[in-house]
Formats: sequence, C-alpha cells, structure tokens
Amino acid sequence: MTIDFDFDPNAVLVDSTTGIEGVNHIGLSVQNLDRVLDFYSAATGFEVIHKESFENDASADILFARNNVKIKTAILRAPNWVLELSEFAHNDSATLTDMPVIGPGMSHTCYQSPIDQPLFEKFAAQGARFLNRHDEPVYSPTYGVSYVYAYDPEGNLLEMEKLDGEQLLKHAGYLDNWDKDNKAIWMSQVSLFTPDRDRLMQFYHNIFRTNPHRIVEVPVGEFGDNLFDIDNAKVQIGWFRLNRQSKVMEILQFLNPPTPQSMIEREPTSLGYSFSLEVSDIEAEYQRLKALGVEFFSPPVKLGRFVQAYARDIDGNIFSLRQPVDSDGPFSVKAYDKRGGL
Repeated sequence: MTIDFDFDPNAVLVDSTTGIEGVNHIGLSVQNLDRVLDFYSAATGFEVIHKESFENDASADILFARNNVKIKTAILRAPNWVLELSEFAHNDSATLTDMPVIGPGMSHTCYQSPIDQPLFEKFAAQGARFLNRHDEPVYSPTYGVSYVYAYDPEGNLLEMEKLDGEQLLKHAGYLDNWDKDNKAIWMSQVSLFTPDRDRLMQFYHNIFRTNPHRIVEVPVGEFGDNLFDIDNAKVQIGWFRLNRQSKVMEILQFLNPPTPQSMIEREPTSLGYSFSLEVSDIEAEYQRLKALGVEFFSPPVKLGRFVQAYARDIDGNIFSLRQPVDSDGPFSVKAYDKRGGL
C-alpha cells in the first residue's frame, strides 16, 4: 500500500469532502449485558437513554451476517458520545479473556475527567482491575495527565485520564455545562492497536479523506513501563481528529514488544469493541468504500433507528456505517455535538 498522507495539525474529519458526519458511537459486545451495564452506568454516571432487543428478525440476520440472531442492547449517553452495549445470545458460553495491552485490534476507549474528580475511584469501586504497575495512576508532567489502564468485569480494556489545568480541559472539549449537568466524565477516543501504524493510518486516510493531525514515535521509559506494566516499552502513535475538540481516533503500534498480527477473524457479533461512522448518504458511502476495497458483511439494512452496514478494516477491526432514520433526532452525532462535544 502506498503511504501518501501528511501530518496536518489543523485536519479534522468533519471538514472532509466525504459524507461522513463523525463517529456515531463506541460499541462493546459483551457476554452479560446486565453485569456490564451496571458496571459502566455506576462508574461513569452516564444515563441509560435506550434499550432494545431483536429476535426472529430477518433484517438483524442480514445485518449481522448470522442466522437466528438474538440481541439485547443498551445505550449509555456521555456528554459528547454514546456507549452502546450489546449482548448476543450465542456468546453466552464464550471464554472470556483479558484483552492484551499491546493489541492487536480495537483495544479500548478512554474516559476523561478534570483532575479534581474521583474518576479512578469510581471505576475501582465497581471492581475495575488496574493494569498499571503497582496499581497506581501514572502521571505525566509533560502533558499534565494522570493515566490508568484497567479491565472491566469481562476483561475489556479501558483507559482513564485525569486532566490538570484549564487549557488542557478546553483542548479536550470539556465545557462548563457538562459539570453543571453533573457529567464530569466524558469519552475521548477510538483506539486501534496495530502491527503496522502507517498501513492502518493510510487505510483511514483513504476512508476519511483527511490527514492525521498528530504523529509521534517514543520510547516511553519508566512512564510507559509503569503504565503498561512492560519493561522498555516503545510505541509509535498517530491520531485523527474526529471533531473540533473532544474526539480522536488513536492508532498505536507497539515496537517493543511488537504488536502481533491478529489471528482471529472478527465478526459483527464478536465479543469486544467496535465503532460506527455516521453518514449522510449511506448508499453513496457504501459504494465509495466498496470501491476502495472495504469488505462489508451486507448491503445497508434498516434495523431500529438506523440504516446500517458492518465492515472490517484491513486489520480486521469491526466498524459500521450508520445513517439515522431521523437525522435530527437524539441518536445522531449532530445531537451529541449540540450537547457540548465540539
């Protein structure tokens, strides 16, 4: 694959010439919806805004490329995004394992808060297992951020960051009205860990028609050793800015130890993370991405509040195109941004 993207500190997905409106949601397929919903709703305080289920539904079978799909879903609303938890009945006997911190795949999303909020304590109180060495947050004076990696009750990896200082909070998209609404925790990223950062960034550059806004390669030293609980860790990272402030796609490659190739062929119903790209014309974007070689599981299908189509990226990560039936309704990314996720 030819690498032809450039670094552009002003690049942002919403300014691209595509029909992509933004990232609609972070998805997490789980084995026990009630258990995981209780964990995230209690730890974050996010409101459960919708629940739905589908069974014996031909559209669901087509969309998820599986016969006899039985699914339950709950949607949690953060100030700037939504977390969509899904339970597929056929995963009830799957073996649960902890996600490796070096990847590969969509390894986690990130929860941020101001430094004076008990972010880490809220997750710990719900049973989150810290990955950090010594079970302690790791502080970076360079960035003014305290970091924790942790596992939820099913071994899904998550990141937490406490931000110190008004300028850093403003840069992250934090707005005063979030705090006034008692929503001092928000979500910040789609995080993809890959054995080849530049190859995967080129893929999303082609999809987004926009450049990454930041690229770094760092030996992370004692900071990274403690954060990842790995000696002599070295990583290279690139980011695409998804909106004006609070949302990014992080593409990270461990150089030491190296991120492995994925040995699993993921499906739309597989346990773990996914995300969706909200589009203004799903048929046009479906055809455009197919012409780029993107592998889809089905053509666009209406199910519930969206017309959708699931796909794999070149690393095998699952994502979907989504077009809301009501483009001005509460489940559109435009509504999230109006609430403050600039």
